[in-house]
Amino acid sequence: MWHKGGCHCGRVRFEVEAPEVLAVSECNCSICSKTGYLHLIVPKSRFRLISGQDDLVTYTFDTHEAKHLFCRTCGIKSFYIPRSHPDGYSVNARCLDEGTVTGMDIEPFDGKHWEANIHRLTPLANP
Repeated sequence: MWHKGGCHCGRVRFEVEAPEVLAVSECNCSICSKTGYLHLIVPKSRFRLISGQDDLVTYTFDTHEAKHLFCRTCGIKSFYIPRSHPDGYSVNARCLDEGTVTGMDIEPFDGKHWEANIHRLTPLANP
């Protein structure tokens, strides 16, 4: 099914195709733990940016492989291109609109030790 979501101010809006019960990862790395991000990783074919392309700003750090996309108005990162899945998107499940998600299976991920644990992530989970 297609879920809708977006940033806090509503300028950035998107749709993502995923099951009603989501399999998400909760990472403890420096950026995810500070923002409370819940990763719903999907292939590019299951993600559509509806509005707000010009409202997005990109932030990178460390390896500069991940492209963290923030709304320039409200500062919310509702999705980004992760270094673990550069051919897909990681959507923040907390940025999905109410009404279509019936549950979440949350799997902890030790992102503080990313290189040692990346093999534990399912390739393009929720395909």
